[in-house]
Amino acid sequence: MIQAVAVKYLCKGLFVVELENAKGRLRVSKPGRIHSSDLINKIKANGIKTVWVDFEQSDLNRYVPDINQRNPKPSKSISMEVERKRAESILVKSKDLLSKAIDSLYEGKNIDIAPIADLSESIVDSIRCNPDAIHCVAALRNKDSYLLEHSLNVAFLMVSFGRHLGLNQQVLKQLAIGGLLHDIGKTQVKLEVLNKPARLTPEEFEHMKLHQVLSEPILDSIPGLSDMSRQVSLLHHEKLDGSGYPKGLYGDEISLVGRMSAIVDIYDALTATRCYKESMSPAAAFKILKSMTPYQLDTDLLNEFIRDVGVYPVGSLVELSDGRVGLVWESNEASFLQPIVKCFYSIKYGRYTEVDMVNLAERKQLAIERGLSPGKENIDPTPYR
Repeated sequence: MIQAVAVKYLCKGLFVVELENAKGRLRVSKPGRIHSSDLINKIKANGIKTVWVDFEQSDLNRYVPDINQRNPKPSKSISMEVERKRAESILVKSKDLLSKAIDSLYEGKNIDIAPIADLSESIVDSIRCNPDAIHCVAALRNKDSYLLEHSLNVAFLMVSFGRHLGLNQQVLKQLAIGGLLHDIGKTQVKLEVLNKPARLTPEEFEHMKLHQVLSEPILDSIPGLSDMSRQVSLLHHEKLDGSGYPKGLYGDEISLVGRMSAIVDIYDALTATRCYKESMSPAAAFKILKSMTPYQLDTDLLNEFIRDVGVYPVGSLVELSDGRVGLVWESNEASFLQPIVKCFYSIKYGRYTEVDMVNLAERKQLAIERGLSPGKENIDPTPYR
């Protein structure tokens, strides 16, 4: 799968086959992977504007050592108010498109990748401009639409995570496609198991695990689907110690993309409301994810994921030090502990209050006391999202 990549988006591990400058495309005498930052700088210094990359031969695992050093968080280029409108439109289109794709599979038809690829470009562009917007509008979830909304959120989180790691936009697009399709095998699982309003029995869980195996022929039937997108789907239940499924891969057998998708999938599942459980606060989810390192999940990647979404993620419910409760509305690039919070409830008085947008960077006498789970606190944030 050979695609053009702007030189500013280059990273180690990409397999370069051709270069392009103002005069046209140039063949590379010895195609190969970018192995150092010095080579990237050399390409830029030679006036190259575009690089043609073979993503099938690229190895993004080579990027892993770089994430041990804290990357500066990419800046937001568009305000929350402006980008939120586009994010709301993207969310509506995403749900409609993914719902149609799922219906097609139930009817025995193939998935058309073209509209999904177009949608993925929109997702990547929105998150590039301001990731808070799409995470904020996606936080409103319906427990009866778990498969649909989980797939969307995994796509959003994978793109945001990849952006944080510095992966280029073509890679981010493949991550988005993979996220949207990552649980597609569940369309082949028995409905009484998939929609069971209670925890699964051991036998039912073994049947549910087959969705990973059942995903492969569906993905194989989609022309033009990249190997990177396939990895998001096929590797998100693999664990570093070999205890995962379906193949029980171990250590370096799991790619960077697979390690990322494992973290994202578990996090979103823990923080979602299901028909048989309430959502967990992000802080509680992070605690569980931390307990799975270093044996099952990649420690360095998990740390970077937490830095990306923030200790108090956009869209989550928090209590301030004055007893007010609100939604984290917008992140603070200078300090992840001082976001903007949309307050609407008082624990002290046990009632909903007038909405107050609190910028903790400016109201230094206030701080976030703790993250909350809406269901456990019996507080409904839905009207305030």
